[in-house]
Amino acid sequence: MLLGALAVIGELKGLDFPTASWFFEVSRELLPLSIGKGDDAFLWFGWLCSTLLLGGGLAFIIFSLKGTPPNPVTVRKWMRFREIKRGYYSLLIVVFLAALAALDQVIVGHEALAVRYKGEWSFPAFTAKPFKGSKYGIGGELADAPVDYRMLKIALKKDKQAGGGLVIMPLIPYGSTGDTLKLRSVDLVLREGLYYESGRGTPYAGLAAVFHDVDQGRIHLRYTLRRGILNGAVDGWDTFGERVYSAEYKEGKKVSEKLEGTGDVAGFLKLTGGQLRAVKYNPAPPIWDKQNWLGTTSQGYDVLAYLYGGLQVNFKATLIFLPVVYMIGIVLGMLMGYLGGWFDLVVDRLIEVFSNMPFLFVVIIFSSMVPEKFKGLPIILTILILFGWMGITALMRTAAYRDKERDYIAAARVLGAGTPRIIFRHLLPNTVAIIVTLLPFTVSSLIFSLTALDYLGFGLPPKDATWGRLLGDGLSNLSAPWLITSTFSALVGLLVLITFIGEAVREAFDPKKYSYYR
Repeated sequence: MLLGALAVIGELKGLDFPTASWFFEVSRELLPLSIGKGDDAFLWFGWLCSTLLLGGGLAFIIFSLKGTPPNPVTVRKWMRFREIKRGYYSLLIVVFLAALAALDQVIVGHEALAVRYKGEWSFPAFTAKPFKGSKYGIGGELADAPVDYRMLKIALKKDKQAGGGLVIMPLIPYGSTGDTLKLRSVDLVLREGLYYESGRGTPYAGLAAVFHDVDQGRIHLRYTLRRGILNGAVDGWDTFGERVYSAEYKEGKKVSEKLEGTGDVAGFLKLTGGQLRAVKYNPAPPIWDKQNWLGTTSQGYDVLAYLYGGLQVNFKATLIFLPVVYMIGIVLGMLMGYLGGWFDLVVDRLIEVFSNMPFLFVVIIFSSMVPEKFKGLPIILTILILFGWMGITALMRTAAYRDKERDYIAAARVLGAGTPRIIFRHLLPNTVAIIVTLLPFTVSSLIFSLTALDYLGFGLPPKDATWGRLLGDGLSNLSAPWLITSTFSALVGLLVLITFIGEAVREAFDPKKYSYYR
């Protein structure tokens, strides 16, 4: 109900709640999911999903208030599940991750949660239309451009005349995608004639620079260091970004230099007088004081923010994929097992046809046929759903065949119960153990499929953060081990948690282990 209410409020009031309003955003991107064009389009898919969320939440509340006491058998199964500690704690961790992913721009984002400027408060992260720089006193070319809130935070700290300005950023102040970070750098320390990177015990080797502006990444002089000594070419840029200076060092001694344009060399070298800093081009390693806790990707995105975006994609895909696949699989499987005859024969042949298709190749072909502007999570999920319903269908068919000849089904027929009532009121409740047991393994399969498709380049577009693309980036940049390590840890960790939940559910709901027969 909360998600549905936030989606409706955000759409009516022009507020931005990305997790809740995702269905409306999908309706705007895909033409078949809306009627009309432009701002006057009726986003029927978004309104339908919001209504289902509100109605479903209300139905659960009413059922919980008016429902009968819980089934003792179900209570015993839940208690057995709680006794399996690895599964129970894994479930708590996954629920916590899902709640964390739902917080969205409160956790990760490059827009400020709140800004106080000249005594007035604004909330950019929750506003659909971005604010312009002129709103916060930014002039020049940036007056009509979207605000860089990280730079605004630094500027307000320096400007004492801003009326006590304050910028509150998310916990991770970087966007998942579309937020390329500027040049990274860390302090170098001179000890006994050698330069050392802060916190390191070995002399620094690599590129170092003196900056016009460290926050903007504008370099004044760039040096090459080997074994902590200046050794190699030197380049210099003026305040306009023009390369005007060059020099050469050998074993710490300058052997040549040249300045183009007006002015003298001594004046140019004293232009900034800043500290020498180690330059970290993307993919850059973790820099804690810049809140780059896991470094950056080759595109300049923050790795932790990117992992968070990939986690959101996985949970969104799960919440859409599971209900659709299980609804199709349960209905078809129950009808096949209960009705039999020609219906069972036709659907069974259809399953055989789909099962013999090479899944990966078919998905790659369909994905490559979709125009770039229509690519997104709905299209990928549609393709995966076409192949994802067969497993649950076969299991439900077997369960219906097994149970339809039992006495309680015969008694229901004698009492005049129709086919829908028998299937959904009598057969379906007795297959809950199958459904619940299969659920975690279906989630694992979905996450693995999404990661594989993105890794191969046939998944989501670059605007979406995906673990598969990050995994490919890490394998292409083995000299940046933080990429592959963080991605592998996140992927394997989530799959292991889900597997532990599945094993615990299977053990708790196993009727052969906890039942007695006469």
